[in-house]
Amino acid sequence: MPQQRSGNTTIVPYLPLMGKSSCGEDWLTSKAAGRARKCFDGTIRGGQVLEVSGKKAIVQVFEGTPGIDTKATRISFSNSSMKLAVSEDMLGRVFNGSGNPIDKGPKVWAEDYLDINGSPINPYSRIYPEEMIQTGISTIDTMNSIARGQKIPIFSAAGLPHNEIAAQICRQAGLVKRPGATKGVHDGHEDNFSIVFAAMGVNMETARFFKQDFEESGAISNSTLFVNLASDPTIERIITPRLALTTAEYFAYQLEKHVLVVMTDMSSYADALREVSAAREEVPGRRGYPGYLYTDLSTIYERAGRVEGRNGSITQIPILTMPNDDITHPIPDLTGYITEGQIFVDRQLYNRQIYPPINVLPSLSRLMKSAIGEKLTRKDHGDVSNQLYAKYAMGKDAASMKAVVGEEALSADDKLALEFLERFEKEFVGQGPYESRTIFESLDIAWELLRIFPKESLNRISPKILAEFYSRKASHITRNASNEMSPLRFII
Repeated sequence: MPQQRSGNTTIVPYLPLMGKSSCGEDWLTSKAAGRARKCFDGTIRGGQVLEVSGKKAIVQVFEGTPGIDTKATRISFSNSSMKLAVSEDMLGRVFNGSGNPIDKGPKVWAEDYLDINGSPINPYSRIYPEEMIQTGISTIDTMNSIARGQKIPIFSAAGLPHNEIAAQICRQAGLVKRPGATKGVHDGHEDNFSIVFAAMGVNMETARFFKQDFEESGAISNSTLFVNLASDPTIERIITPRLALTTAEYFAYQLEKHVLVVMTDMSSYADALREVSAAREEVPGRRGYPGYLYTDLSTIYERAGRVEGRNGSITQIPILTMPNDDITHPIPDLTGYITEGQIFVDRQLYNRQIYPPINVLPSLSRLMKSAIGEKLTRKDHGDVSNQLYAKYAMGKDAASMKAVVGEEALSADDKLALEFLERFEKEFVGQGPYESRTIFESLDIAWELLRIFPKESLNRISPKILAEFYSRKASHITRNASNEMSPLRFII
């Protein structure tokens, strides 16, 4: 491989090169990867060619340029894009943001080398997500059901328990198993479900929390973690989610596993992209973010899904913190355009000590309709969800009216709506961080709450469903559901 000498100075996180013009424009357009070597201690760092002008080139160093001897550094060009060594042995391992092991375990021997930018998927070969992922959280499973292969973010803010919610989802995520299902996305064997977790720009406390939670719950044995700390180079955060998704694609499409990818915090990723864009002296867009932020985010989010001919699937749950709780900020705004819904973590619910503080009204799962129903969860699922939304909205309106005119001026219907509102947030939204509910248990709780209202006022539920479920006790419903469709839940 051709080698060149670096310049006398470095522009963090870039390395200017001077020498023979051995890396051409094709290396720039293909984003060729290079290796920067510190001669005095033999350290090797990965980089990427950004610009070529005559005999000069600019290399973006992923691990950062501090400590590089600019006079003695040599660059070896690989004439290819950056690749990740992947193997099934990556399960149970912890890597840094550059893909190097940090868990003091043995070296991972590569079974394949994959481009971290992924391969484009022919839209014709994509399969529409149809099966539901059971998270064990009632507000998600019942009212914002996640389909296998979907990409749905969690919109949170600073100080809210989005990390705890993410850890709970990782512990409890699994399949809704139907008896007699053939191998495919319904294959419910525990060794067929894996988690890839990517943390970007997190502090030591957050990183320690996730590692400890994965280890104590046993999830680490079936998970792969990529951790980029706040003290790590900023540029490393740009490749961390791509390393995680490349690993997920290997698990899903070559090992035929069902992979759940959790990425936090996408706001740190976007901030790193803005910092790099400013260093490149590119024209800024909204709030200083590069104009290609939408395109860049889409290269990450669009790597979720299912592919025809492969039994595996990739489901994404990216987490982002909205600056100043502003949902119109460019990061959540553009994310909402690309993804298929959102789960909204609410500060008011959190201040009232309701966990998980998920506000169902601004939350949405656009693929929910394809993940629920008689053959997937239970036949009353869709009607119950619609009725819960309607009655919860009525309860919110009644609470606003009470604040103006007082409780004495409320009608009997308004008082029922207030009772439902209080019990809904306490019994349905609220649950313990280690409490896992099956979709059938969540539906039973929902029916108990809906029985607050007379049968004739439940106008979002069909008469046939009302006749079958309204007067039945929860134990009877659960027993029949278990006979009709036995759920399989993983504690991962």
